[in-house]
Amino acid sequence: MKTATNAPLGKDAIALAGLFLTSGTMHFVKPEPFEAMVPKQLPSRRALVYASGALEIACAVGLFVPRTRRVAGLVSAALLVAVFPANVTMTGQAKRRLDRKPDDAKRQGYLAATVARLPLQWPMIRTALRAGEVMR
Repeated sequence: MKTATNAPLGKDAIALAGLFLTSGTMHFVKPEPFEAMVPKQLPSRRALVYASGALEIACAVGLFVPRTRRVAGLVSAALLVAVFPANVTMTGQAKRRLDRKPDDAKRQGYLAATVARLPLQWPMIRTALRAGEVMR
């Protein structure tokens, strides 16, 4: 009998792993936008960007491997919680940029995207926990 952790990943968990792989890779290819999101109070911003990128890649791989899926699900959820302040920082920065040019359609769209992203963290956390069989 197959255990649930040996079951194939659902489409939502595959999408989450794909998002982690893409985002994690971009942390190394173009770290500057990620550095800008790191709250200024935190030290070693570039090192934090590289560490979070490596962790995202490790989580993605871990979700695909049945033996590591539970830990990867837990770590993925924790990572999504940990980076939430960076997403809030990004939204604040987008708002300040829009305040300087309130009629700029690109800045309006970017702010809207950053605001929309914030509540999406919670379904992604739920997906990570479900993939790791931590919650149903």
